[in-house]
Amino acid sequence: MPSLISFRRRIATVTSIRKITKAQQMVAASKLRRAQEAAEAARPYAEKMSAVIANVAEGVRGQAGAPRLLSGTGSDAVHLLIVATADRGLCGAFNTNIVRLARQRIQALLQEGKTVKIFCVGRKGRDQLRRQYGSMIVDTADFMGKKTIGFTDAANIARKVLEMFDRGEFDVATIVYSRFKSVISQVPTAQQLIPAPIEAIAAGGVQQQYEYEPDEGEILTALLPRNVSIQIFRALLENVAGEFGAKMSAMDSATRNAGDVIGKLTLQYNRTRQAMITKELIEIISGAEAL
Repeated sequence: MPSLISFRRRIATVTSIRKITKAQQMVAASKLRRAQEAAEAARPYAEKMSAVIANVAEGVRGQAGAPRLLSGTGSDAVHLLIVATADRGLCGAFNTNIVRLARQRIQALLQEGKTVKIFCVGRKGRDQLRRQYGSMIVDTADFMGKKTIGFTDAANIARKVLEMFDRGEFDVATIVYSRFKSVISQVPTAQQLIPAPIEAIAAGGVQQQYEYEPDEGEILTALLPRNVSIQIFRALLENVAGEFGAKMSAMDSATRNAGDVIGKLTLQYNRTRQAMITKELIEIISGAEAL
């Protein structure tokens, strides 16, 4: 039978853990609202940028002088996966779900005979993918020590990706991240960045025709590199909101579980203490009767 001291130590240990998880939950809750507002504010801009590019691209589709970021290299033999995860843990299955989707895409591409390269954004994704696909990782980036992620951070990642594309190191680039849906729901998402996907006009919709000055080619040459930065920035903001939402839920669950463990340990402690008191009384009474 465990001693009373061991029960008291275990109760004290779990109580300390509960204080930590509760503090983590409160910190995540305080940061979630701002991160959620930033992610939701970035969505209309990113979506409108994609719509503008799709509209302008209609004028140069199929032309020989179309920008390579739109038309591609003419091949899809080499794929670059930008896997964006968090730098820290304690957020449930948030990072694992992103890496699982990345692994599925990697396996599917390898089965098709494609060459896969990985750009890891975030320490957790890098650590998980390095075990199995370390030879495929061509670059990494993390934001340890940064309080907030700004557009400059996304632009630096986009610059590296565009430089790799200009050197002919890949044909198709896709970013894998987690789209924030709610505090308890984050959706792992894969979005193609290069070549820029042109969304089809909705059935029954009427496409607006515009005349551009300068021409469509020059506009796309300026917009397409910026669109890569914007889409990466949106993905990073979605990740931040999803991380805080997942951490808030995970720490709330951990805090409640710690409370349950403390309750069970306290009950066992009281029962053990009562048994020891009863045993001592029996021994005293038995000794008195023997005299």
